[in-house]
Amino acid sequence: MAKRLRWLPAAPPLTWWMAALKTMLATTAVRGWLAAGFLAAPAGALAASPVPAPAAVATPADRTYENGTIFTADNQHANASALAIRDGIIVYVGNASGLGPYVGPKTTRIDLAGRFVMPGLVDGHLHPLSAGQSLLMCNLNYAALTVARLQQGVQDCLDRTAAREPDGWLEVVNWFQESMQPAGVRTSRATLDALHTKRPVIVRSSFGHTVLANSRALALAGIVKGSPDPTGGKIWRDADGTPSGLLEDAAFAVFDTLIPQPSAQDDVKAASAALAALRQQGVTSFLDAVGMPQDLAAFSALRKAGQLTARAHFAPPIEPSEAATLDAAIARVLALRAKFDDGALTVAPGITVRNAKLFLDGVISAPAMTGAVIDPYRRNSGTPTDPHWVEGTSHGPEVYFPPQALETALVALGRAGIDPHLHADGDAAVRAGLDAVAALRRSVPGVDIRPAIAHDEIVARSDYPRFAALGVIPVLSLQWGKPAGDTLGLTDYFGPERMRILEPAGFLDAAGARIAFGSDWPVDALNEWFAFKVGVTRTNAPDVAPQYRGRLGDDPGLTRDKVLRAATINAAYELHEDRETGSLEVGKFADLIVLDRDPLTVAADDIAATRVLETVVGGSVVYSASAPEAH
Repeated sequence: MAKRLRWLPAAPPLTWWMAALKTMLATTAVRGWLAAGFLAAPAGALAASPVPAPAAVATPADRTYENGTIFTADNQHANASALAIRDGIIVYVGNASGLGPYVGPKTTRIDLAGRFVMPGLVDGHLHPLSAGQSLLMCNLNYAALTVARLQQGVQDCLDRTAAREPDGWLEVVNWFQESMQPAGVRTSRATLDALHTKRPVIVRSSFGHTVLANSRALALAGIVKGSPDPTGGKIWRDADGTPSGLLEDAAFAVFDTLIPQPSAQDDVKAASAALAALRQQGVTSFLDAVGMPQDLAAFSALRKAGQLTARAHFAPPIEPSEAATLDAAIARVLALRAKFDDGALTVAPGITVRNAKLFLDGVISAPAMTGAVIDPYRRNSGTPTDPHWVEGTSHGPEVYFPPQALETALVALGRAGIDPHLHADGDAAVRAGLDAVAALRRSVPGVDIRPAIAHDEIVARSDYPRFAALGVIPVLSLQWGKPAGDTLGLTDYFGPERMRILEPAGFLDAAGARIAFGSDWPVDALNEWFAFKVGVTRTNAPDVAPQYRGRLGDDPGLTRDKVLRAATINAAYELHEDRETGSLEVGKFADLIVLDRDPLTVAADDIAATRVLETVVGGSVVYSASAPEAH
């Protein structure tokens, strides 16, 4: 008899079968299958399609789900109550009344008992290897810290690794610089020099664009008075020109050559830790937004060992320093594609290299303010205790790639079939990215290139409609759209008009943009469901400090449906896997998750408390909260 997780009626008799078939043919999913032309396709057409054709109805499914709410994320916005999977492919989506033909003696039947099923999450921008490493390192855990608590956290790590005195490097991660207490407090090399150690120490901001180094680390790196700012980076300095200890972007790249790098075995361990966290959150596909060779090697090793539990896409970076040698940089990306890309997507998760990452600026957040902005940052012409904010002169750095170099890079990537994935935080960087995509569209018309601009924290209103017009995907970290230290910390520097349009997810959606979600983990802790709650409400957690309560700006936010679609079918489109995943439709891979609540109907704040009960990739259960045994 069929395996069941809960009691369900036996399969219906044959006389009922024909009526069930008629009902099945009336379901939205099957109507979509028919409308797509599967029945009318000429001989050989299905073999050429990357989406497997549905198998014969008479063959029983391996696994069914019924008696729940199934959010399909399909083009018809259809909901269902039952679903069947065979050989990792969805073979039925509809009502329970049509499920009978798919139930056989070996079918595992899941009674959802009213629970919610949706496509697996597609995270369109994160950094999984560094995130996995951060789980294993000295970690400040994004806490809002005073200088004393920052020092104590680092000292605790030093004490635990005292055997590495006096020369072993200490690398600290997930420092939430923007939430240092009290607001406006500054840190410098002296903050770390006061610790009881002789070791070189660096502390990495969770945003990934700032490092705080002690004097020993600066000396070993050769960062001294008179050292020039590198292309795409900044060295903060004291009044006399001495490096303060704070370094932005390319200015701290030198540490990568000095700190002993993890071994290949360490990288595999970190990648495995990242995958465990991702599947618990319900992530079934992701884009590594800075796909370094070591990232690719680690996840490739897991794939070869049969331990890859999410579809892994990688965007190798092209650095601003390579602007003069773009041909060589693009050749490097193509070489990584030739070495690691698994080709057409299959039911089992694999690896693709079909994107390239380009940084156009840093971050708009204070105190870094390395985001490139159209109107200058304001400045305090008074004192810290008696401030007087006036128009400033700094627009942040120049966009990291000169305009012509950026256009050349995007056109060359488009001709090579590589999707550009651009980091742009400030509105000047966003505009530069849009201008370069316009050049790409003119030079490479009619080619399915899907450029993305990640972050888009501030966008000029006049540029909102350009995303849709140019087919540019804004990949947004929805959790940033709330009152917090990193957003409200900009109030004085930006002024009221820009604060009203900060984190413009709803504005971009209203202008027709296809919004995709990207957590940017480990910039923030991995909490996709809190991000979705913020995407809807534009509010922080209910128990935050009083200054962080209320809504952020004038942006209306997104509907619940659009938030879920941003993290499913839209992000799948970004990654060129929307024909195979991103929605629950007949013929697509069975990538899905079971939730403990319905995020479309619960109180908005309760979306953040959503728990994933089961994660399925290609029909295989890769995570179960309770690991129930079928019987």
